[in-house]
Amino acid sequence: MKKNTTLFIAIFFMLASVSFAQKKKAPISMITGKTSIAKYHSYEQLNKMSKGDLLTLYTERIQVIVNILPNIAFATKPGVTMGSLGIPETKENIKALEANREASVDYFDSTIEFQKKILPYSDTRDLIAAIMFYEETLKSLHTYNDFKTN
Repeated sequence: MKKNTTLFIAIFFMLASVSFAQKKKAPISMITGKTSIAKYHSYEQLNKMSKGDLLTLYTERIQVIVNILPNIAFATKPGVTMGSLGIPETKENIKALEANREASVDYFDSTIEFQKKILPYSDTRDLIAAIMFYEETLKSLHTYNDFKTN
């Protein structure tokens, strides 16, 4: 009886390990996180906002820029994977992509931590100018493909 139980448990674990070993990880997207903003603003709209709202907009735009611009040579939208770009999905390449993603998250988190402490001291006019600049930068991503040549 004890042998049957032991044999059954051993077979169960072997089957479970084989079924898990056969599952392939889903491809990792080159761009992740927030990649778009809901609305672009005019100077007049921004000038009517409170400083707290401006700080929120500023932070959102930084997040999108940090997620997209470092990878612009690969993609400007989420969903593009190494495989879809023809990059071999080797362990080294996957590890490099994961390290890049982790570094991006760390950079964004430390930047936002700094911004929360220091940005409230900024001049409102400078904050508005920065938001407008970031929004123009994000708008220009829509024309990125115009610069590609065959």
